Amino acid sequence: MQAEAIDGLIGEMVQALKTRLEVQQVKDPVMIGIHTGGVWLAERLHSQLAIQQPLGTLDISFYRDDFTRIGMNPKVKPSQIPFEVEDRHIILVDDVLQTGRTIRAAMNEIFDYGRPASIILATLVERSGRELPIQPSVVGVRPPLTNEQQITLTGPDPLKLIIGTSKQETRETS
Repeated sequence: MQAEAIDGLIGEMVQALKTRLEVQQVKDPVMIGIHTGGVWLAERLHSQLAIQQPLGTLDISFYRDDFTRIGMNPKVKPSQIPFEVEDRHIILVDDVLQTGRTIRAAMNEIFDYGRPASIILATLVERSGRELPIQPSVVGVRPPLTNEQQITLTGPDPLKLIIGTSKQETRETS
């Protein structure tokens, strides 16, 4: 999927988030992006929603439940939450939701900072393969993928979605 199509999806996500925030009567939300693709997406959403507080970022490497199985990611980045989490309405952003384990790890880390009033989950891609009962509030696209296929957001500029049968073998989606 090329940058123009992704920009269109992001525009739709902005409108859906505005509607959800209005319905839930949330006046001053904060936003947190999950490294790496979730941060790229969050930067665009944060700007278009004109959120006043700075963007927060999470690296959930130490919170993953498969840490002992797959080892540490060699590119661990520090998490930065430049605002109080306690009683805040948080928009949590990730690029691809599949098993739900990344989101679970992100919520665990967020709760280490405090207890938010609510968390709205926004993902660019929701795909099959859920292992935990985690559902997004706002989704850009739900592509029909087989279990063998992977989808990856590349970026940061331009953003593109790549589909392949493994991490090594990918093709751009249209």
